Amino acid sequence: MFVFLSKLLPLFVYPVGLACLLLAVSLIFNRHRRLRNALVAISLAILYLASNRWVAYHLAQTLEWQYLPPQEFPSVEAVVVLGGGTESRQYPRPAVEVNAAGDRVLYAAQLYREGKAPVLLLSGGTITWQDGGSGTPAEDMASILTAIGIPESALWLQNRSQNTHEDAVYSAEMLKTAGIQKVLLVTSAAHMPRSVALFEHEGIEVVPAPVDFTVTREGMSNLASAGWQSTLISFLPNTSSLGLTTNVIKEYLGIWMYRLRGWL
Repeated sequence: MFVFLSKLLPLFVYPVGLACLLLAVSLIFNRHRRLRNALVAISLAILYLASNRWVAYHLAQTLEWQYLPPQEFPSVEAVVVLGGGTESRQYPRPAVEVNAAGDRVLYAAQLYREGKAPVLLLSGGTITWQDGGSGTPAEDMASILTAIGIPESALWLQNRSQNTHEDAVYSAEMLKTAGIQKVLLVTSAAHMPRSVALFEHEGIEVVPAPVDFTVTREGMSNLASAGWQSTLISFLPNTSSLGLTTNVIKEYLGIWMYRLRGWL
């Protein structure tokens, strides 16, 4: 039930859901003109601010830049890769595909080939009511990695988890059983603060290896120094910025909820 509620309730806090909720309430109070107008104005303000590139980039930077990659990674006994970067093989997809977070899988392969660890622990299970009978993220990542030449013997699959907390719990169990205490952790940069805290809570020493950065130094610089055309476009609402803002809110909500449950 927690997994279901953790997916359902945030939808009413994310910008689109919250704006729709306020607009629905404004219809209920249609006869109260001032209240109705205030709710409509707040809804529009939420949608505008959330889909503004200036707002989205600055919010995302607060998460993504907490763990910047070092010049050189140490050699460890395992690389842990969190799921979320693949799409299962479902018709009409001809095979397992990578999505916007697919850098996780590709970067893990790069770290393996550089000799940073002899093992890749692939973490991610399936939420049955959401994903149906498709393969787990761990299995999907393994499919891609073996297809690009990573030996199957180097892949450990943890396919029981349904959220990031369980990623840490079940992966830590496997690591400790193998006598491993220090790992490279690969996940999206915005997801890294929550992930590091969870794995450290389970007693695993983590070296963050973030990927999938949205905010770059050049991108931030362009916000302030680009020409008027780029500045104007940055201030206008767009769906990519709305998605980025939503993802940031998702991460902060996750951190808050996990702390309430004592997982961090």
